[in-house]
Amino acid sequence: MAEGVPAYRRDRPRMPAAERRRQIIGITSALIADRGFWGLSMQDVADRCGLTVPGVLRHVGSKTGLLIAVLEHRDVEDARSLRAQLGVGEDEVPDEWSAGGPEGVGLRQLCSATMRRNAEQPEIVRLFTVLEAESLAPSHPAHTYFVKRQKQAIAAFASLAEDLSDRPQSLARHIVAMMDGLQIQWLRSPQTFDLVKEWEVAAQVLFGESEGEERGHKRIG
Repeated sequence: MAEGVPAYRRDRPRMPAAERRRQIIGITSALIADRGFWGLSMQDVADRCGLTVPGVLRHVGSKTGLLIAVLEHRDVEDARSLRAQLGVGEDEVPDEWSAGGPEGVGLRQLCSATMRRNAEQPEIVRLFTVLEAESLAPSHPAHTYFVKRQKQAIAAFASLAEDLSDRPQSLARHIVAMMDGLQIQWLRSPQTFDLVKEWEVAAQVLFGESEGEERGHKRIG
């Protein structure tokens, strides 16, 4: 074996199926964030889990199935961490809130909490940023997922923006664009770029009001 190349053992203790699946998803998430989906090797996933490739596939079905499992897992975890940032329960911010936006949470409050959460998980933000760029190609297995994800985010933000703007759909699109753009700059220079601070500056441009004034139904445009 070449010097400096880590050795991975395949004689590790057996894990319960749910625990093993979580391990596979966690390792895959880190690999995709570093290499993208097209650069993902199932052999590398297997090696790092101490399994064979068929052993990994028994838990996820296929390479595409593994990608979908990673994305679905992140959706649930992100909803949980967002609730923690907002200090609310599942009734206010359920795992799936694309139909109309969270209940009892203002738009700017939601955006600020989202950016605070993302600032604490750069690896996950990198994962989604890499996949979102890759999946611009219709042939990518996550293409449909990201098309749907963007539509849902804009629809949810727009529903929360109806009392704030005469053009809620446009405001929602601008919010998504600003978030994505700031996060890319942050990923390039995480030591010198304060994501949360820069978002708050951007929010002043987008909303033109302090966060405490948001619920006063001041309209934009």
